[in-house]
Amino acid sequence: MPLEIERKFLVRKLPDDLTSYPSAEISQGYLVSLDDGLQVRLRKSGARHSLTYKRGLGNVREEREVELTAEQFAALWPATEGKRLLKTRSKIPVGDRIVEIDVYHGRHEGLVVAEVEFDTEEAAKDFMPPAWLGDDVTGDPRYSNQLLAS
Repeated sequence: MPLEIERKFLVRKLPDDLTSYPSAEISQGYLVSLDDGLQVRLRKSGARHSLTYKRGLGNVREEREVELTAEQFAALWPATEGKRLLKTRSKIPVGDRIVEIDVYHGRHEGLVVAEVEFDTEEAAKDFMPPAWLGDDVTGDPRYSNQLLAS
């Protein structure tokens, strides 16, 4: 079973050179989102379109992703009306990890979080965040994209 192992942090201070790192605008909408951690979402990032199924709560969840054509995405997108968010994601290398910084737009303007993915739960536990990252909000439902999109 494919797993996603990640930690999520608030961002204390954006790196001064943020614009020098790769970034993309992300439009994300939810087809299904249940309190038990089941979610099915659509995402457009640049020219890439995908449908993702996730199940579970906390920092380890089952995750399956399928690439979609632009036409398939456009056909499903209207079903996410009222359950969408828009953010800019930048990818910053930190040691042997990539920290993905999400700067939210629209009604969540001003919210900035960072996610770091890991291969193992032990690696997630051992990760020492850089000083510019703030509180660890992994598993805090207030910062779940699923809730932010509602």
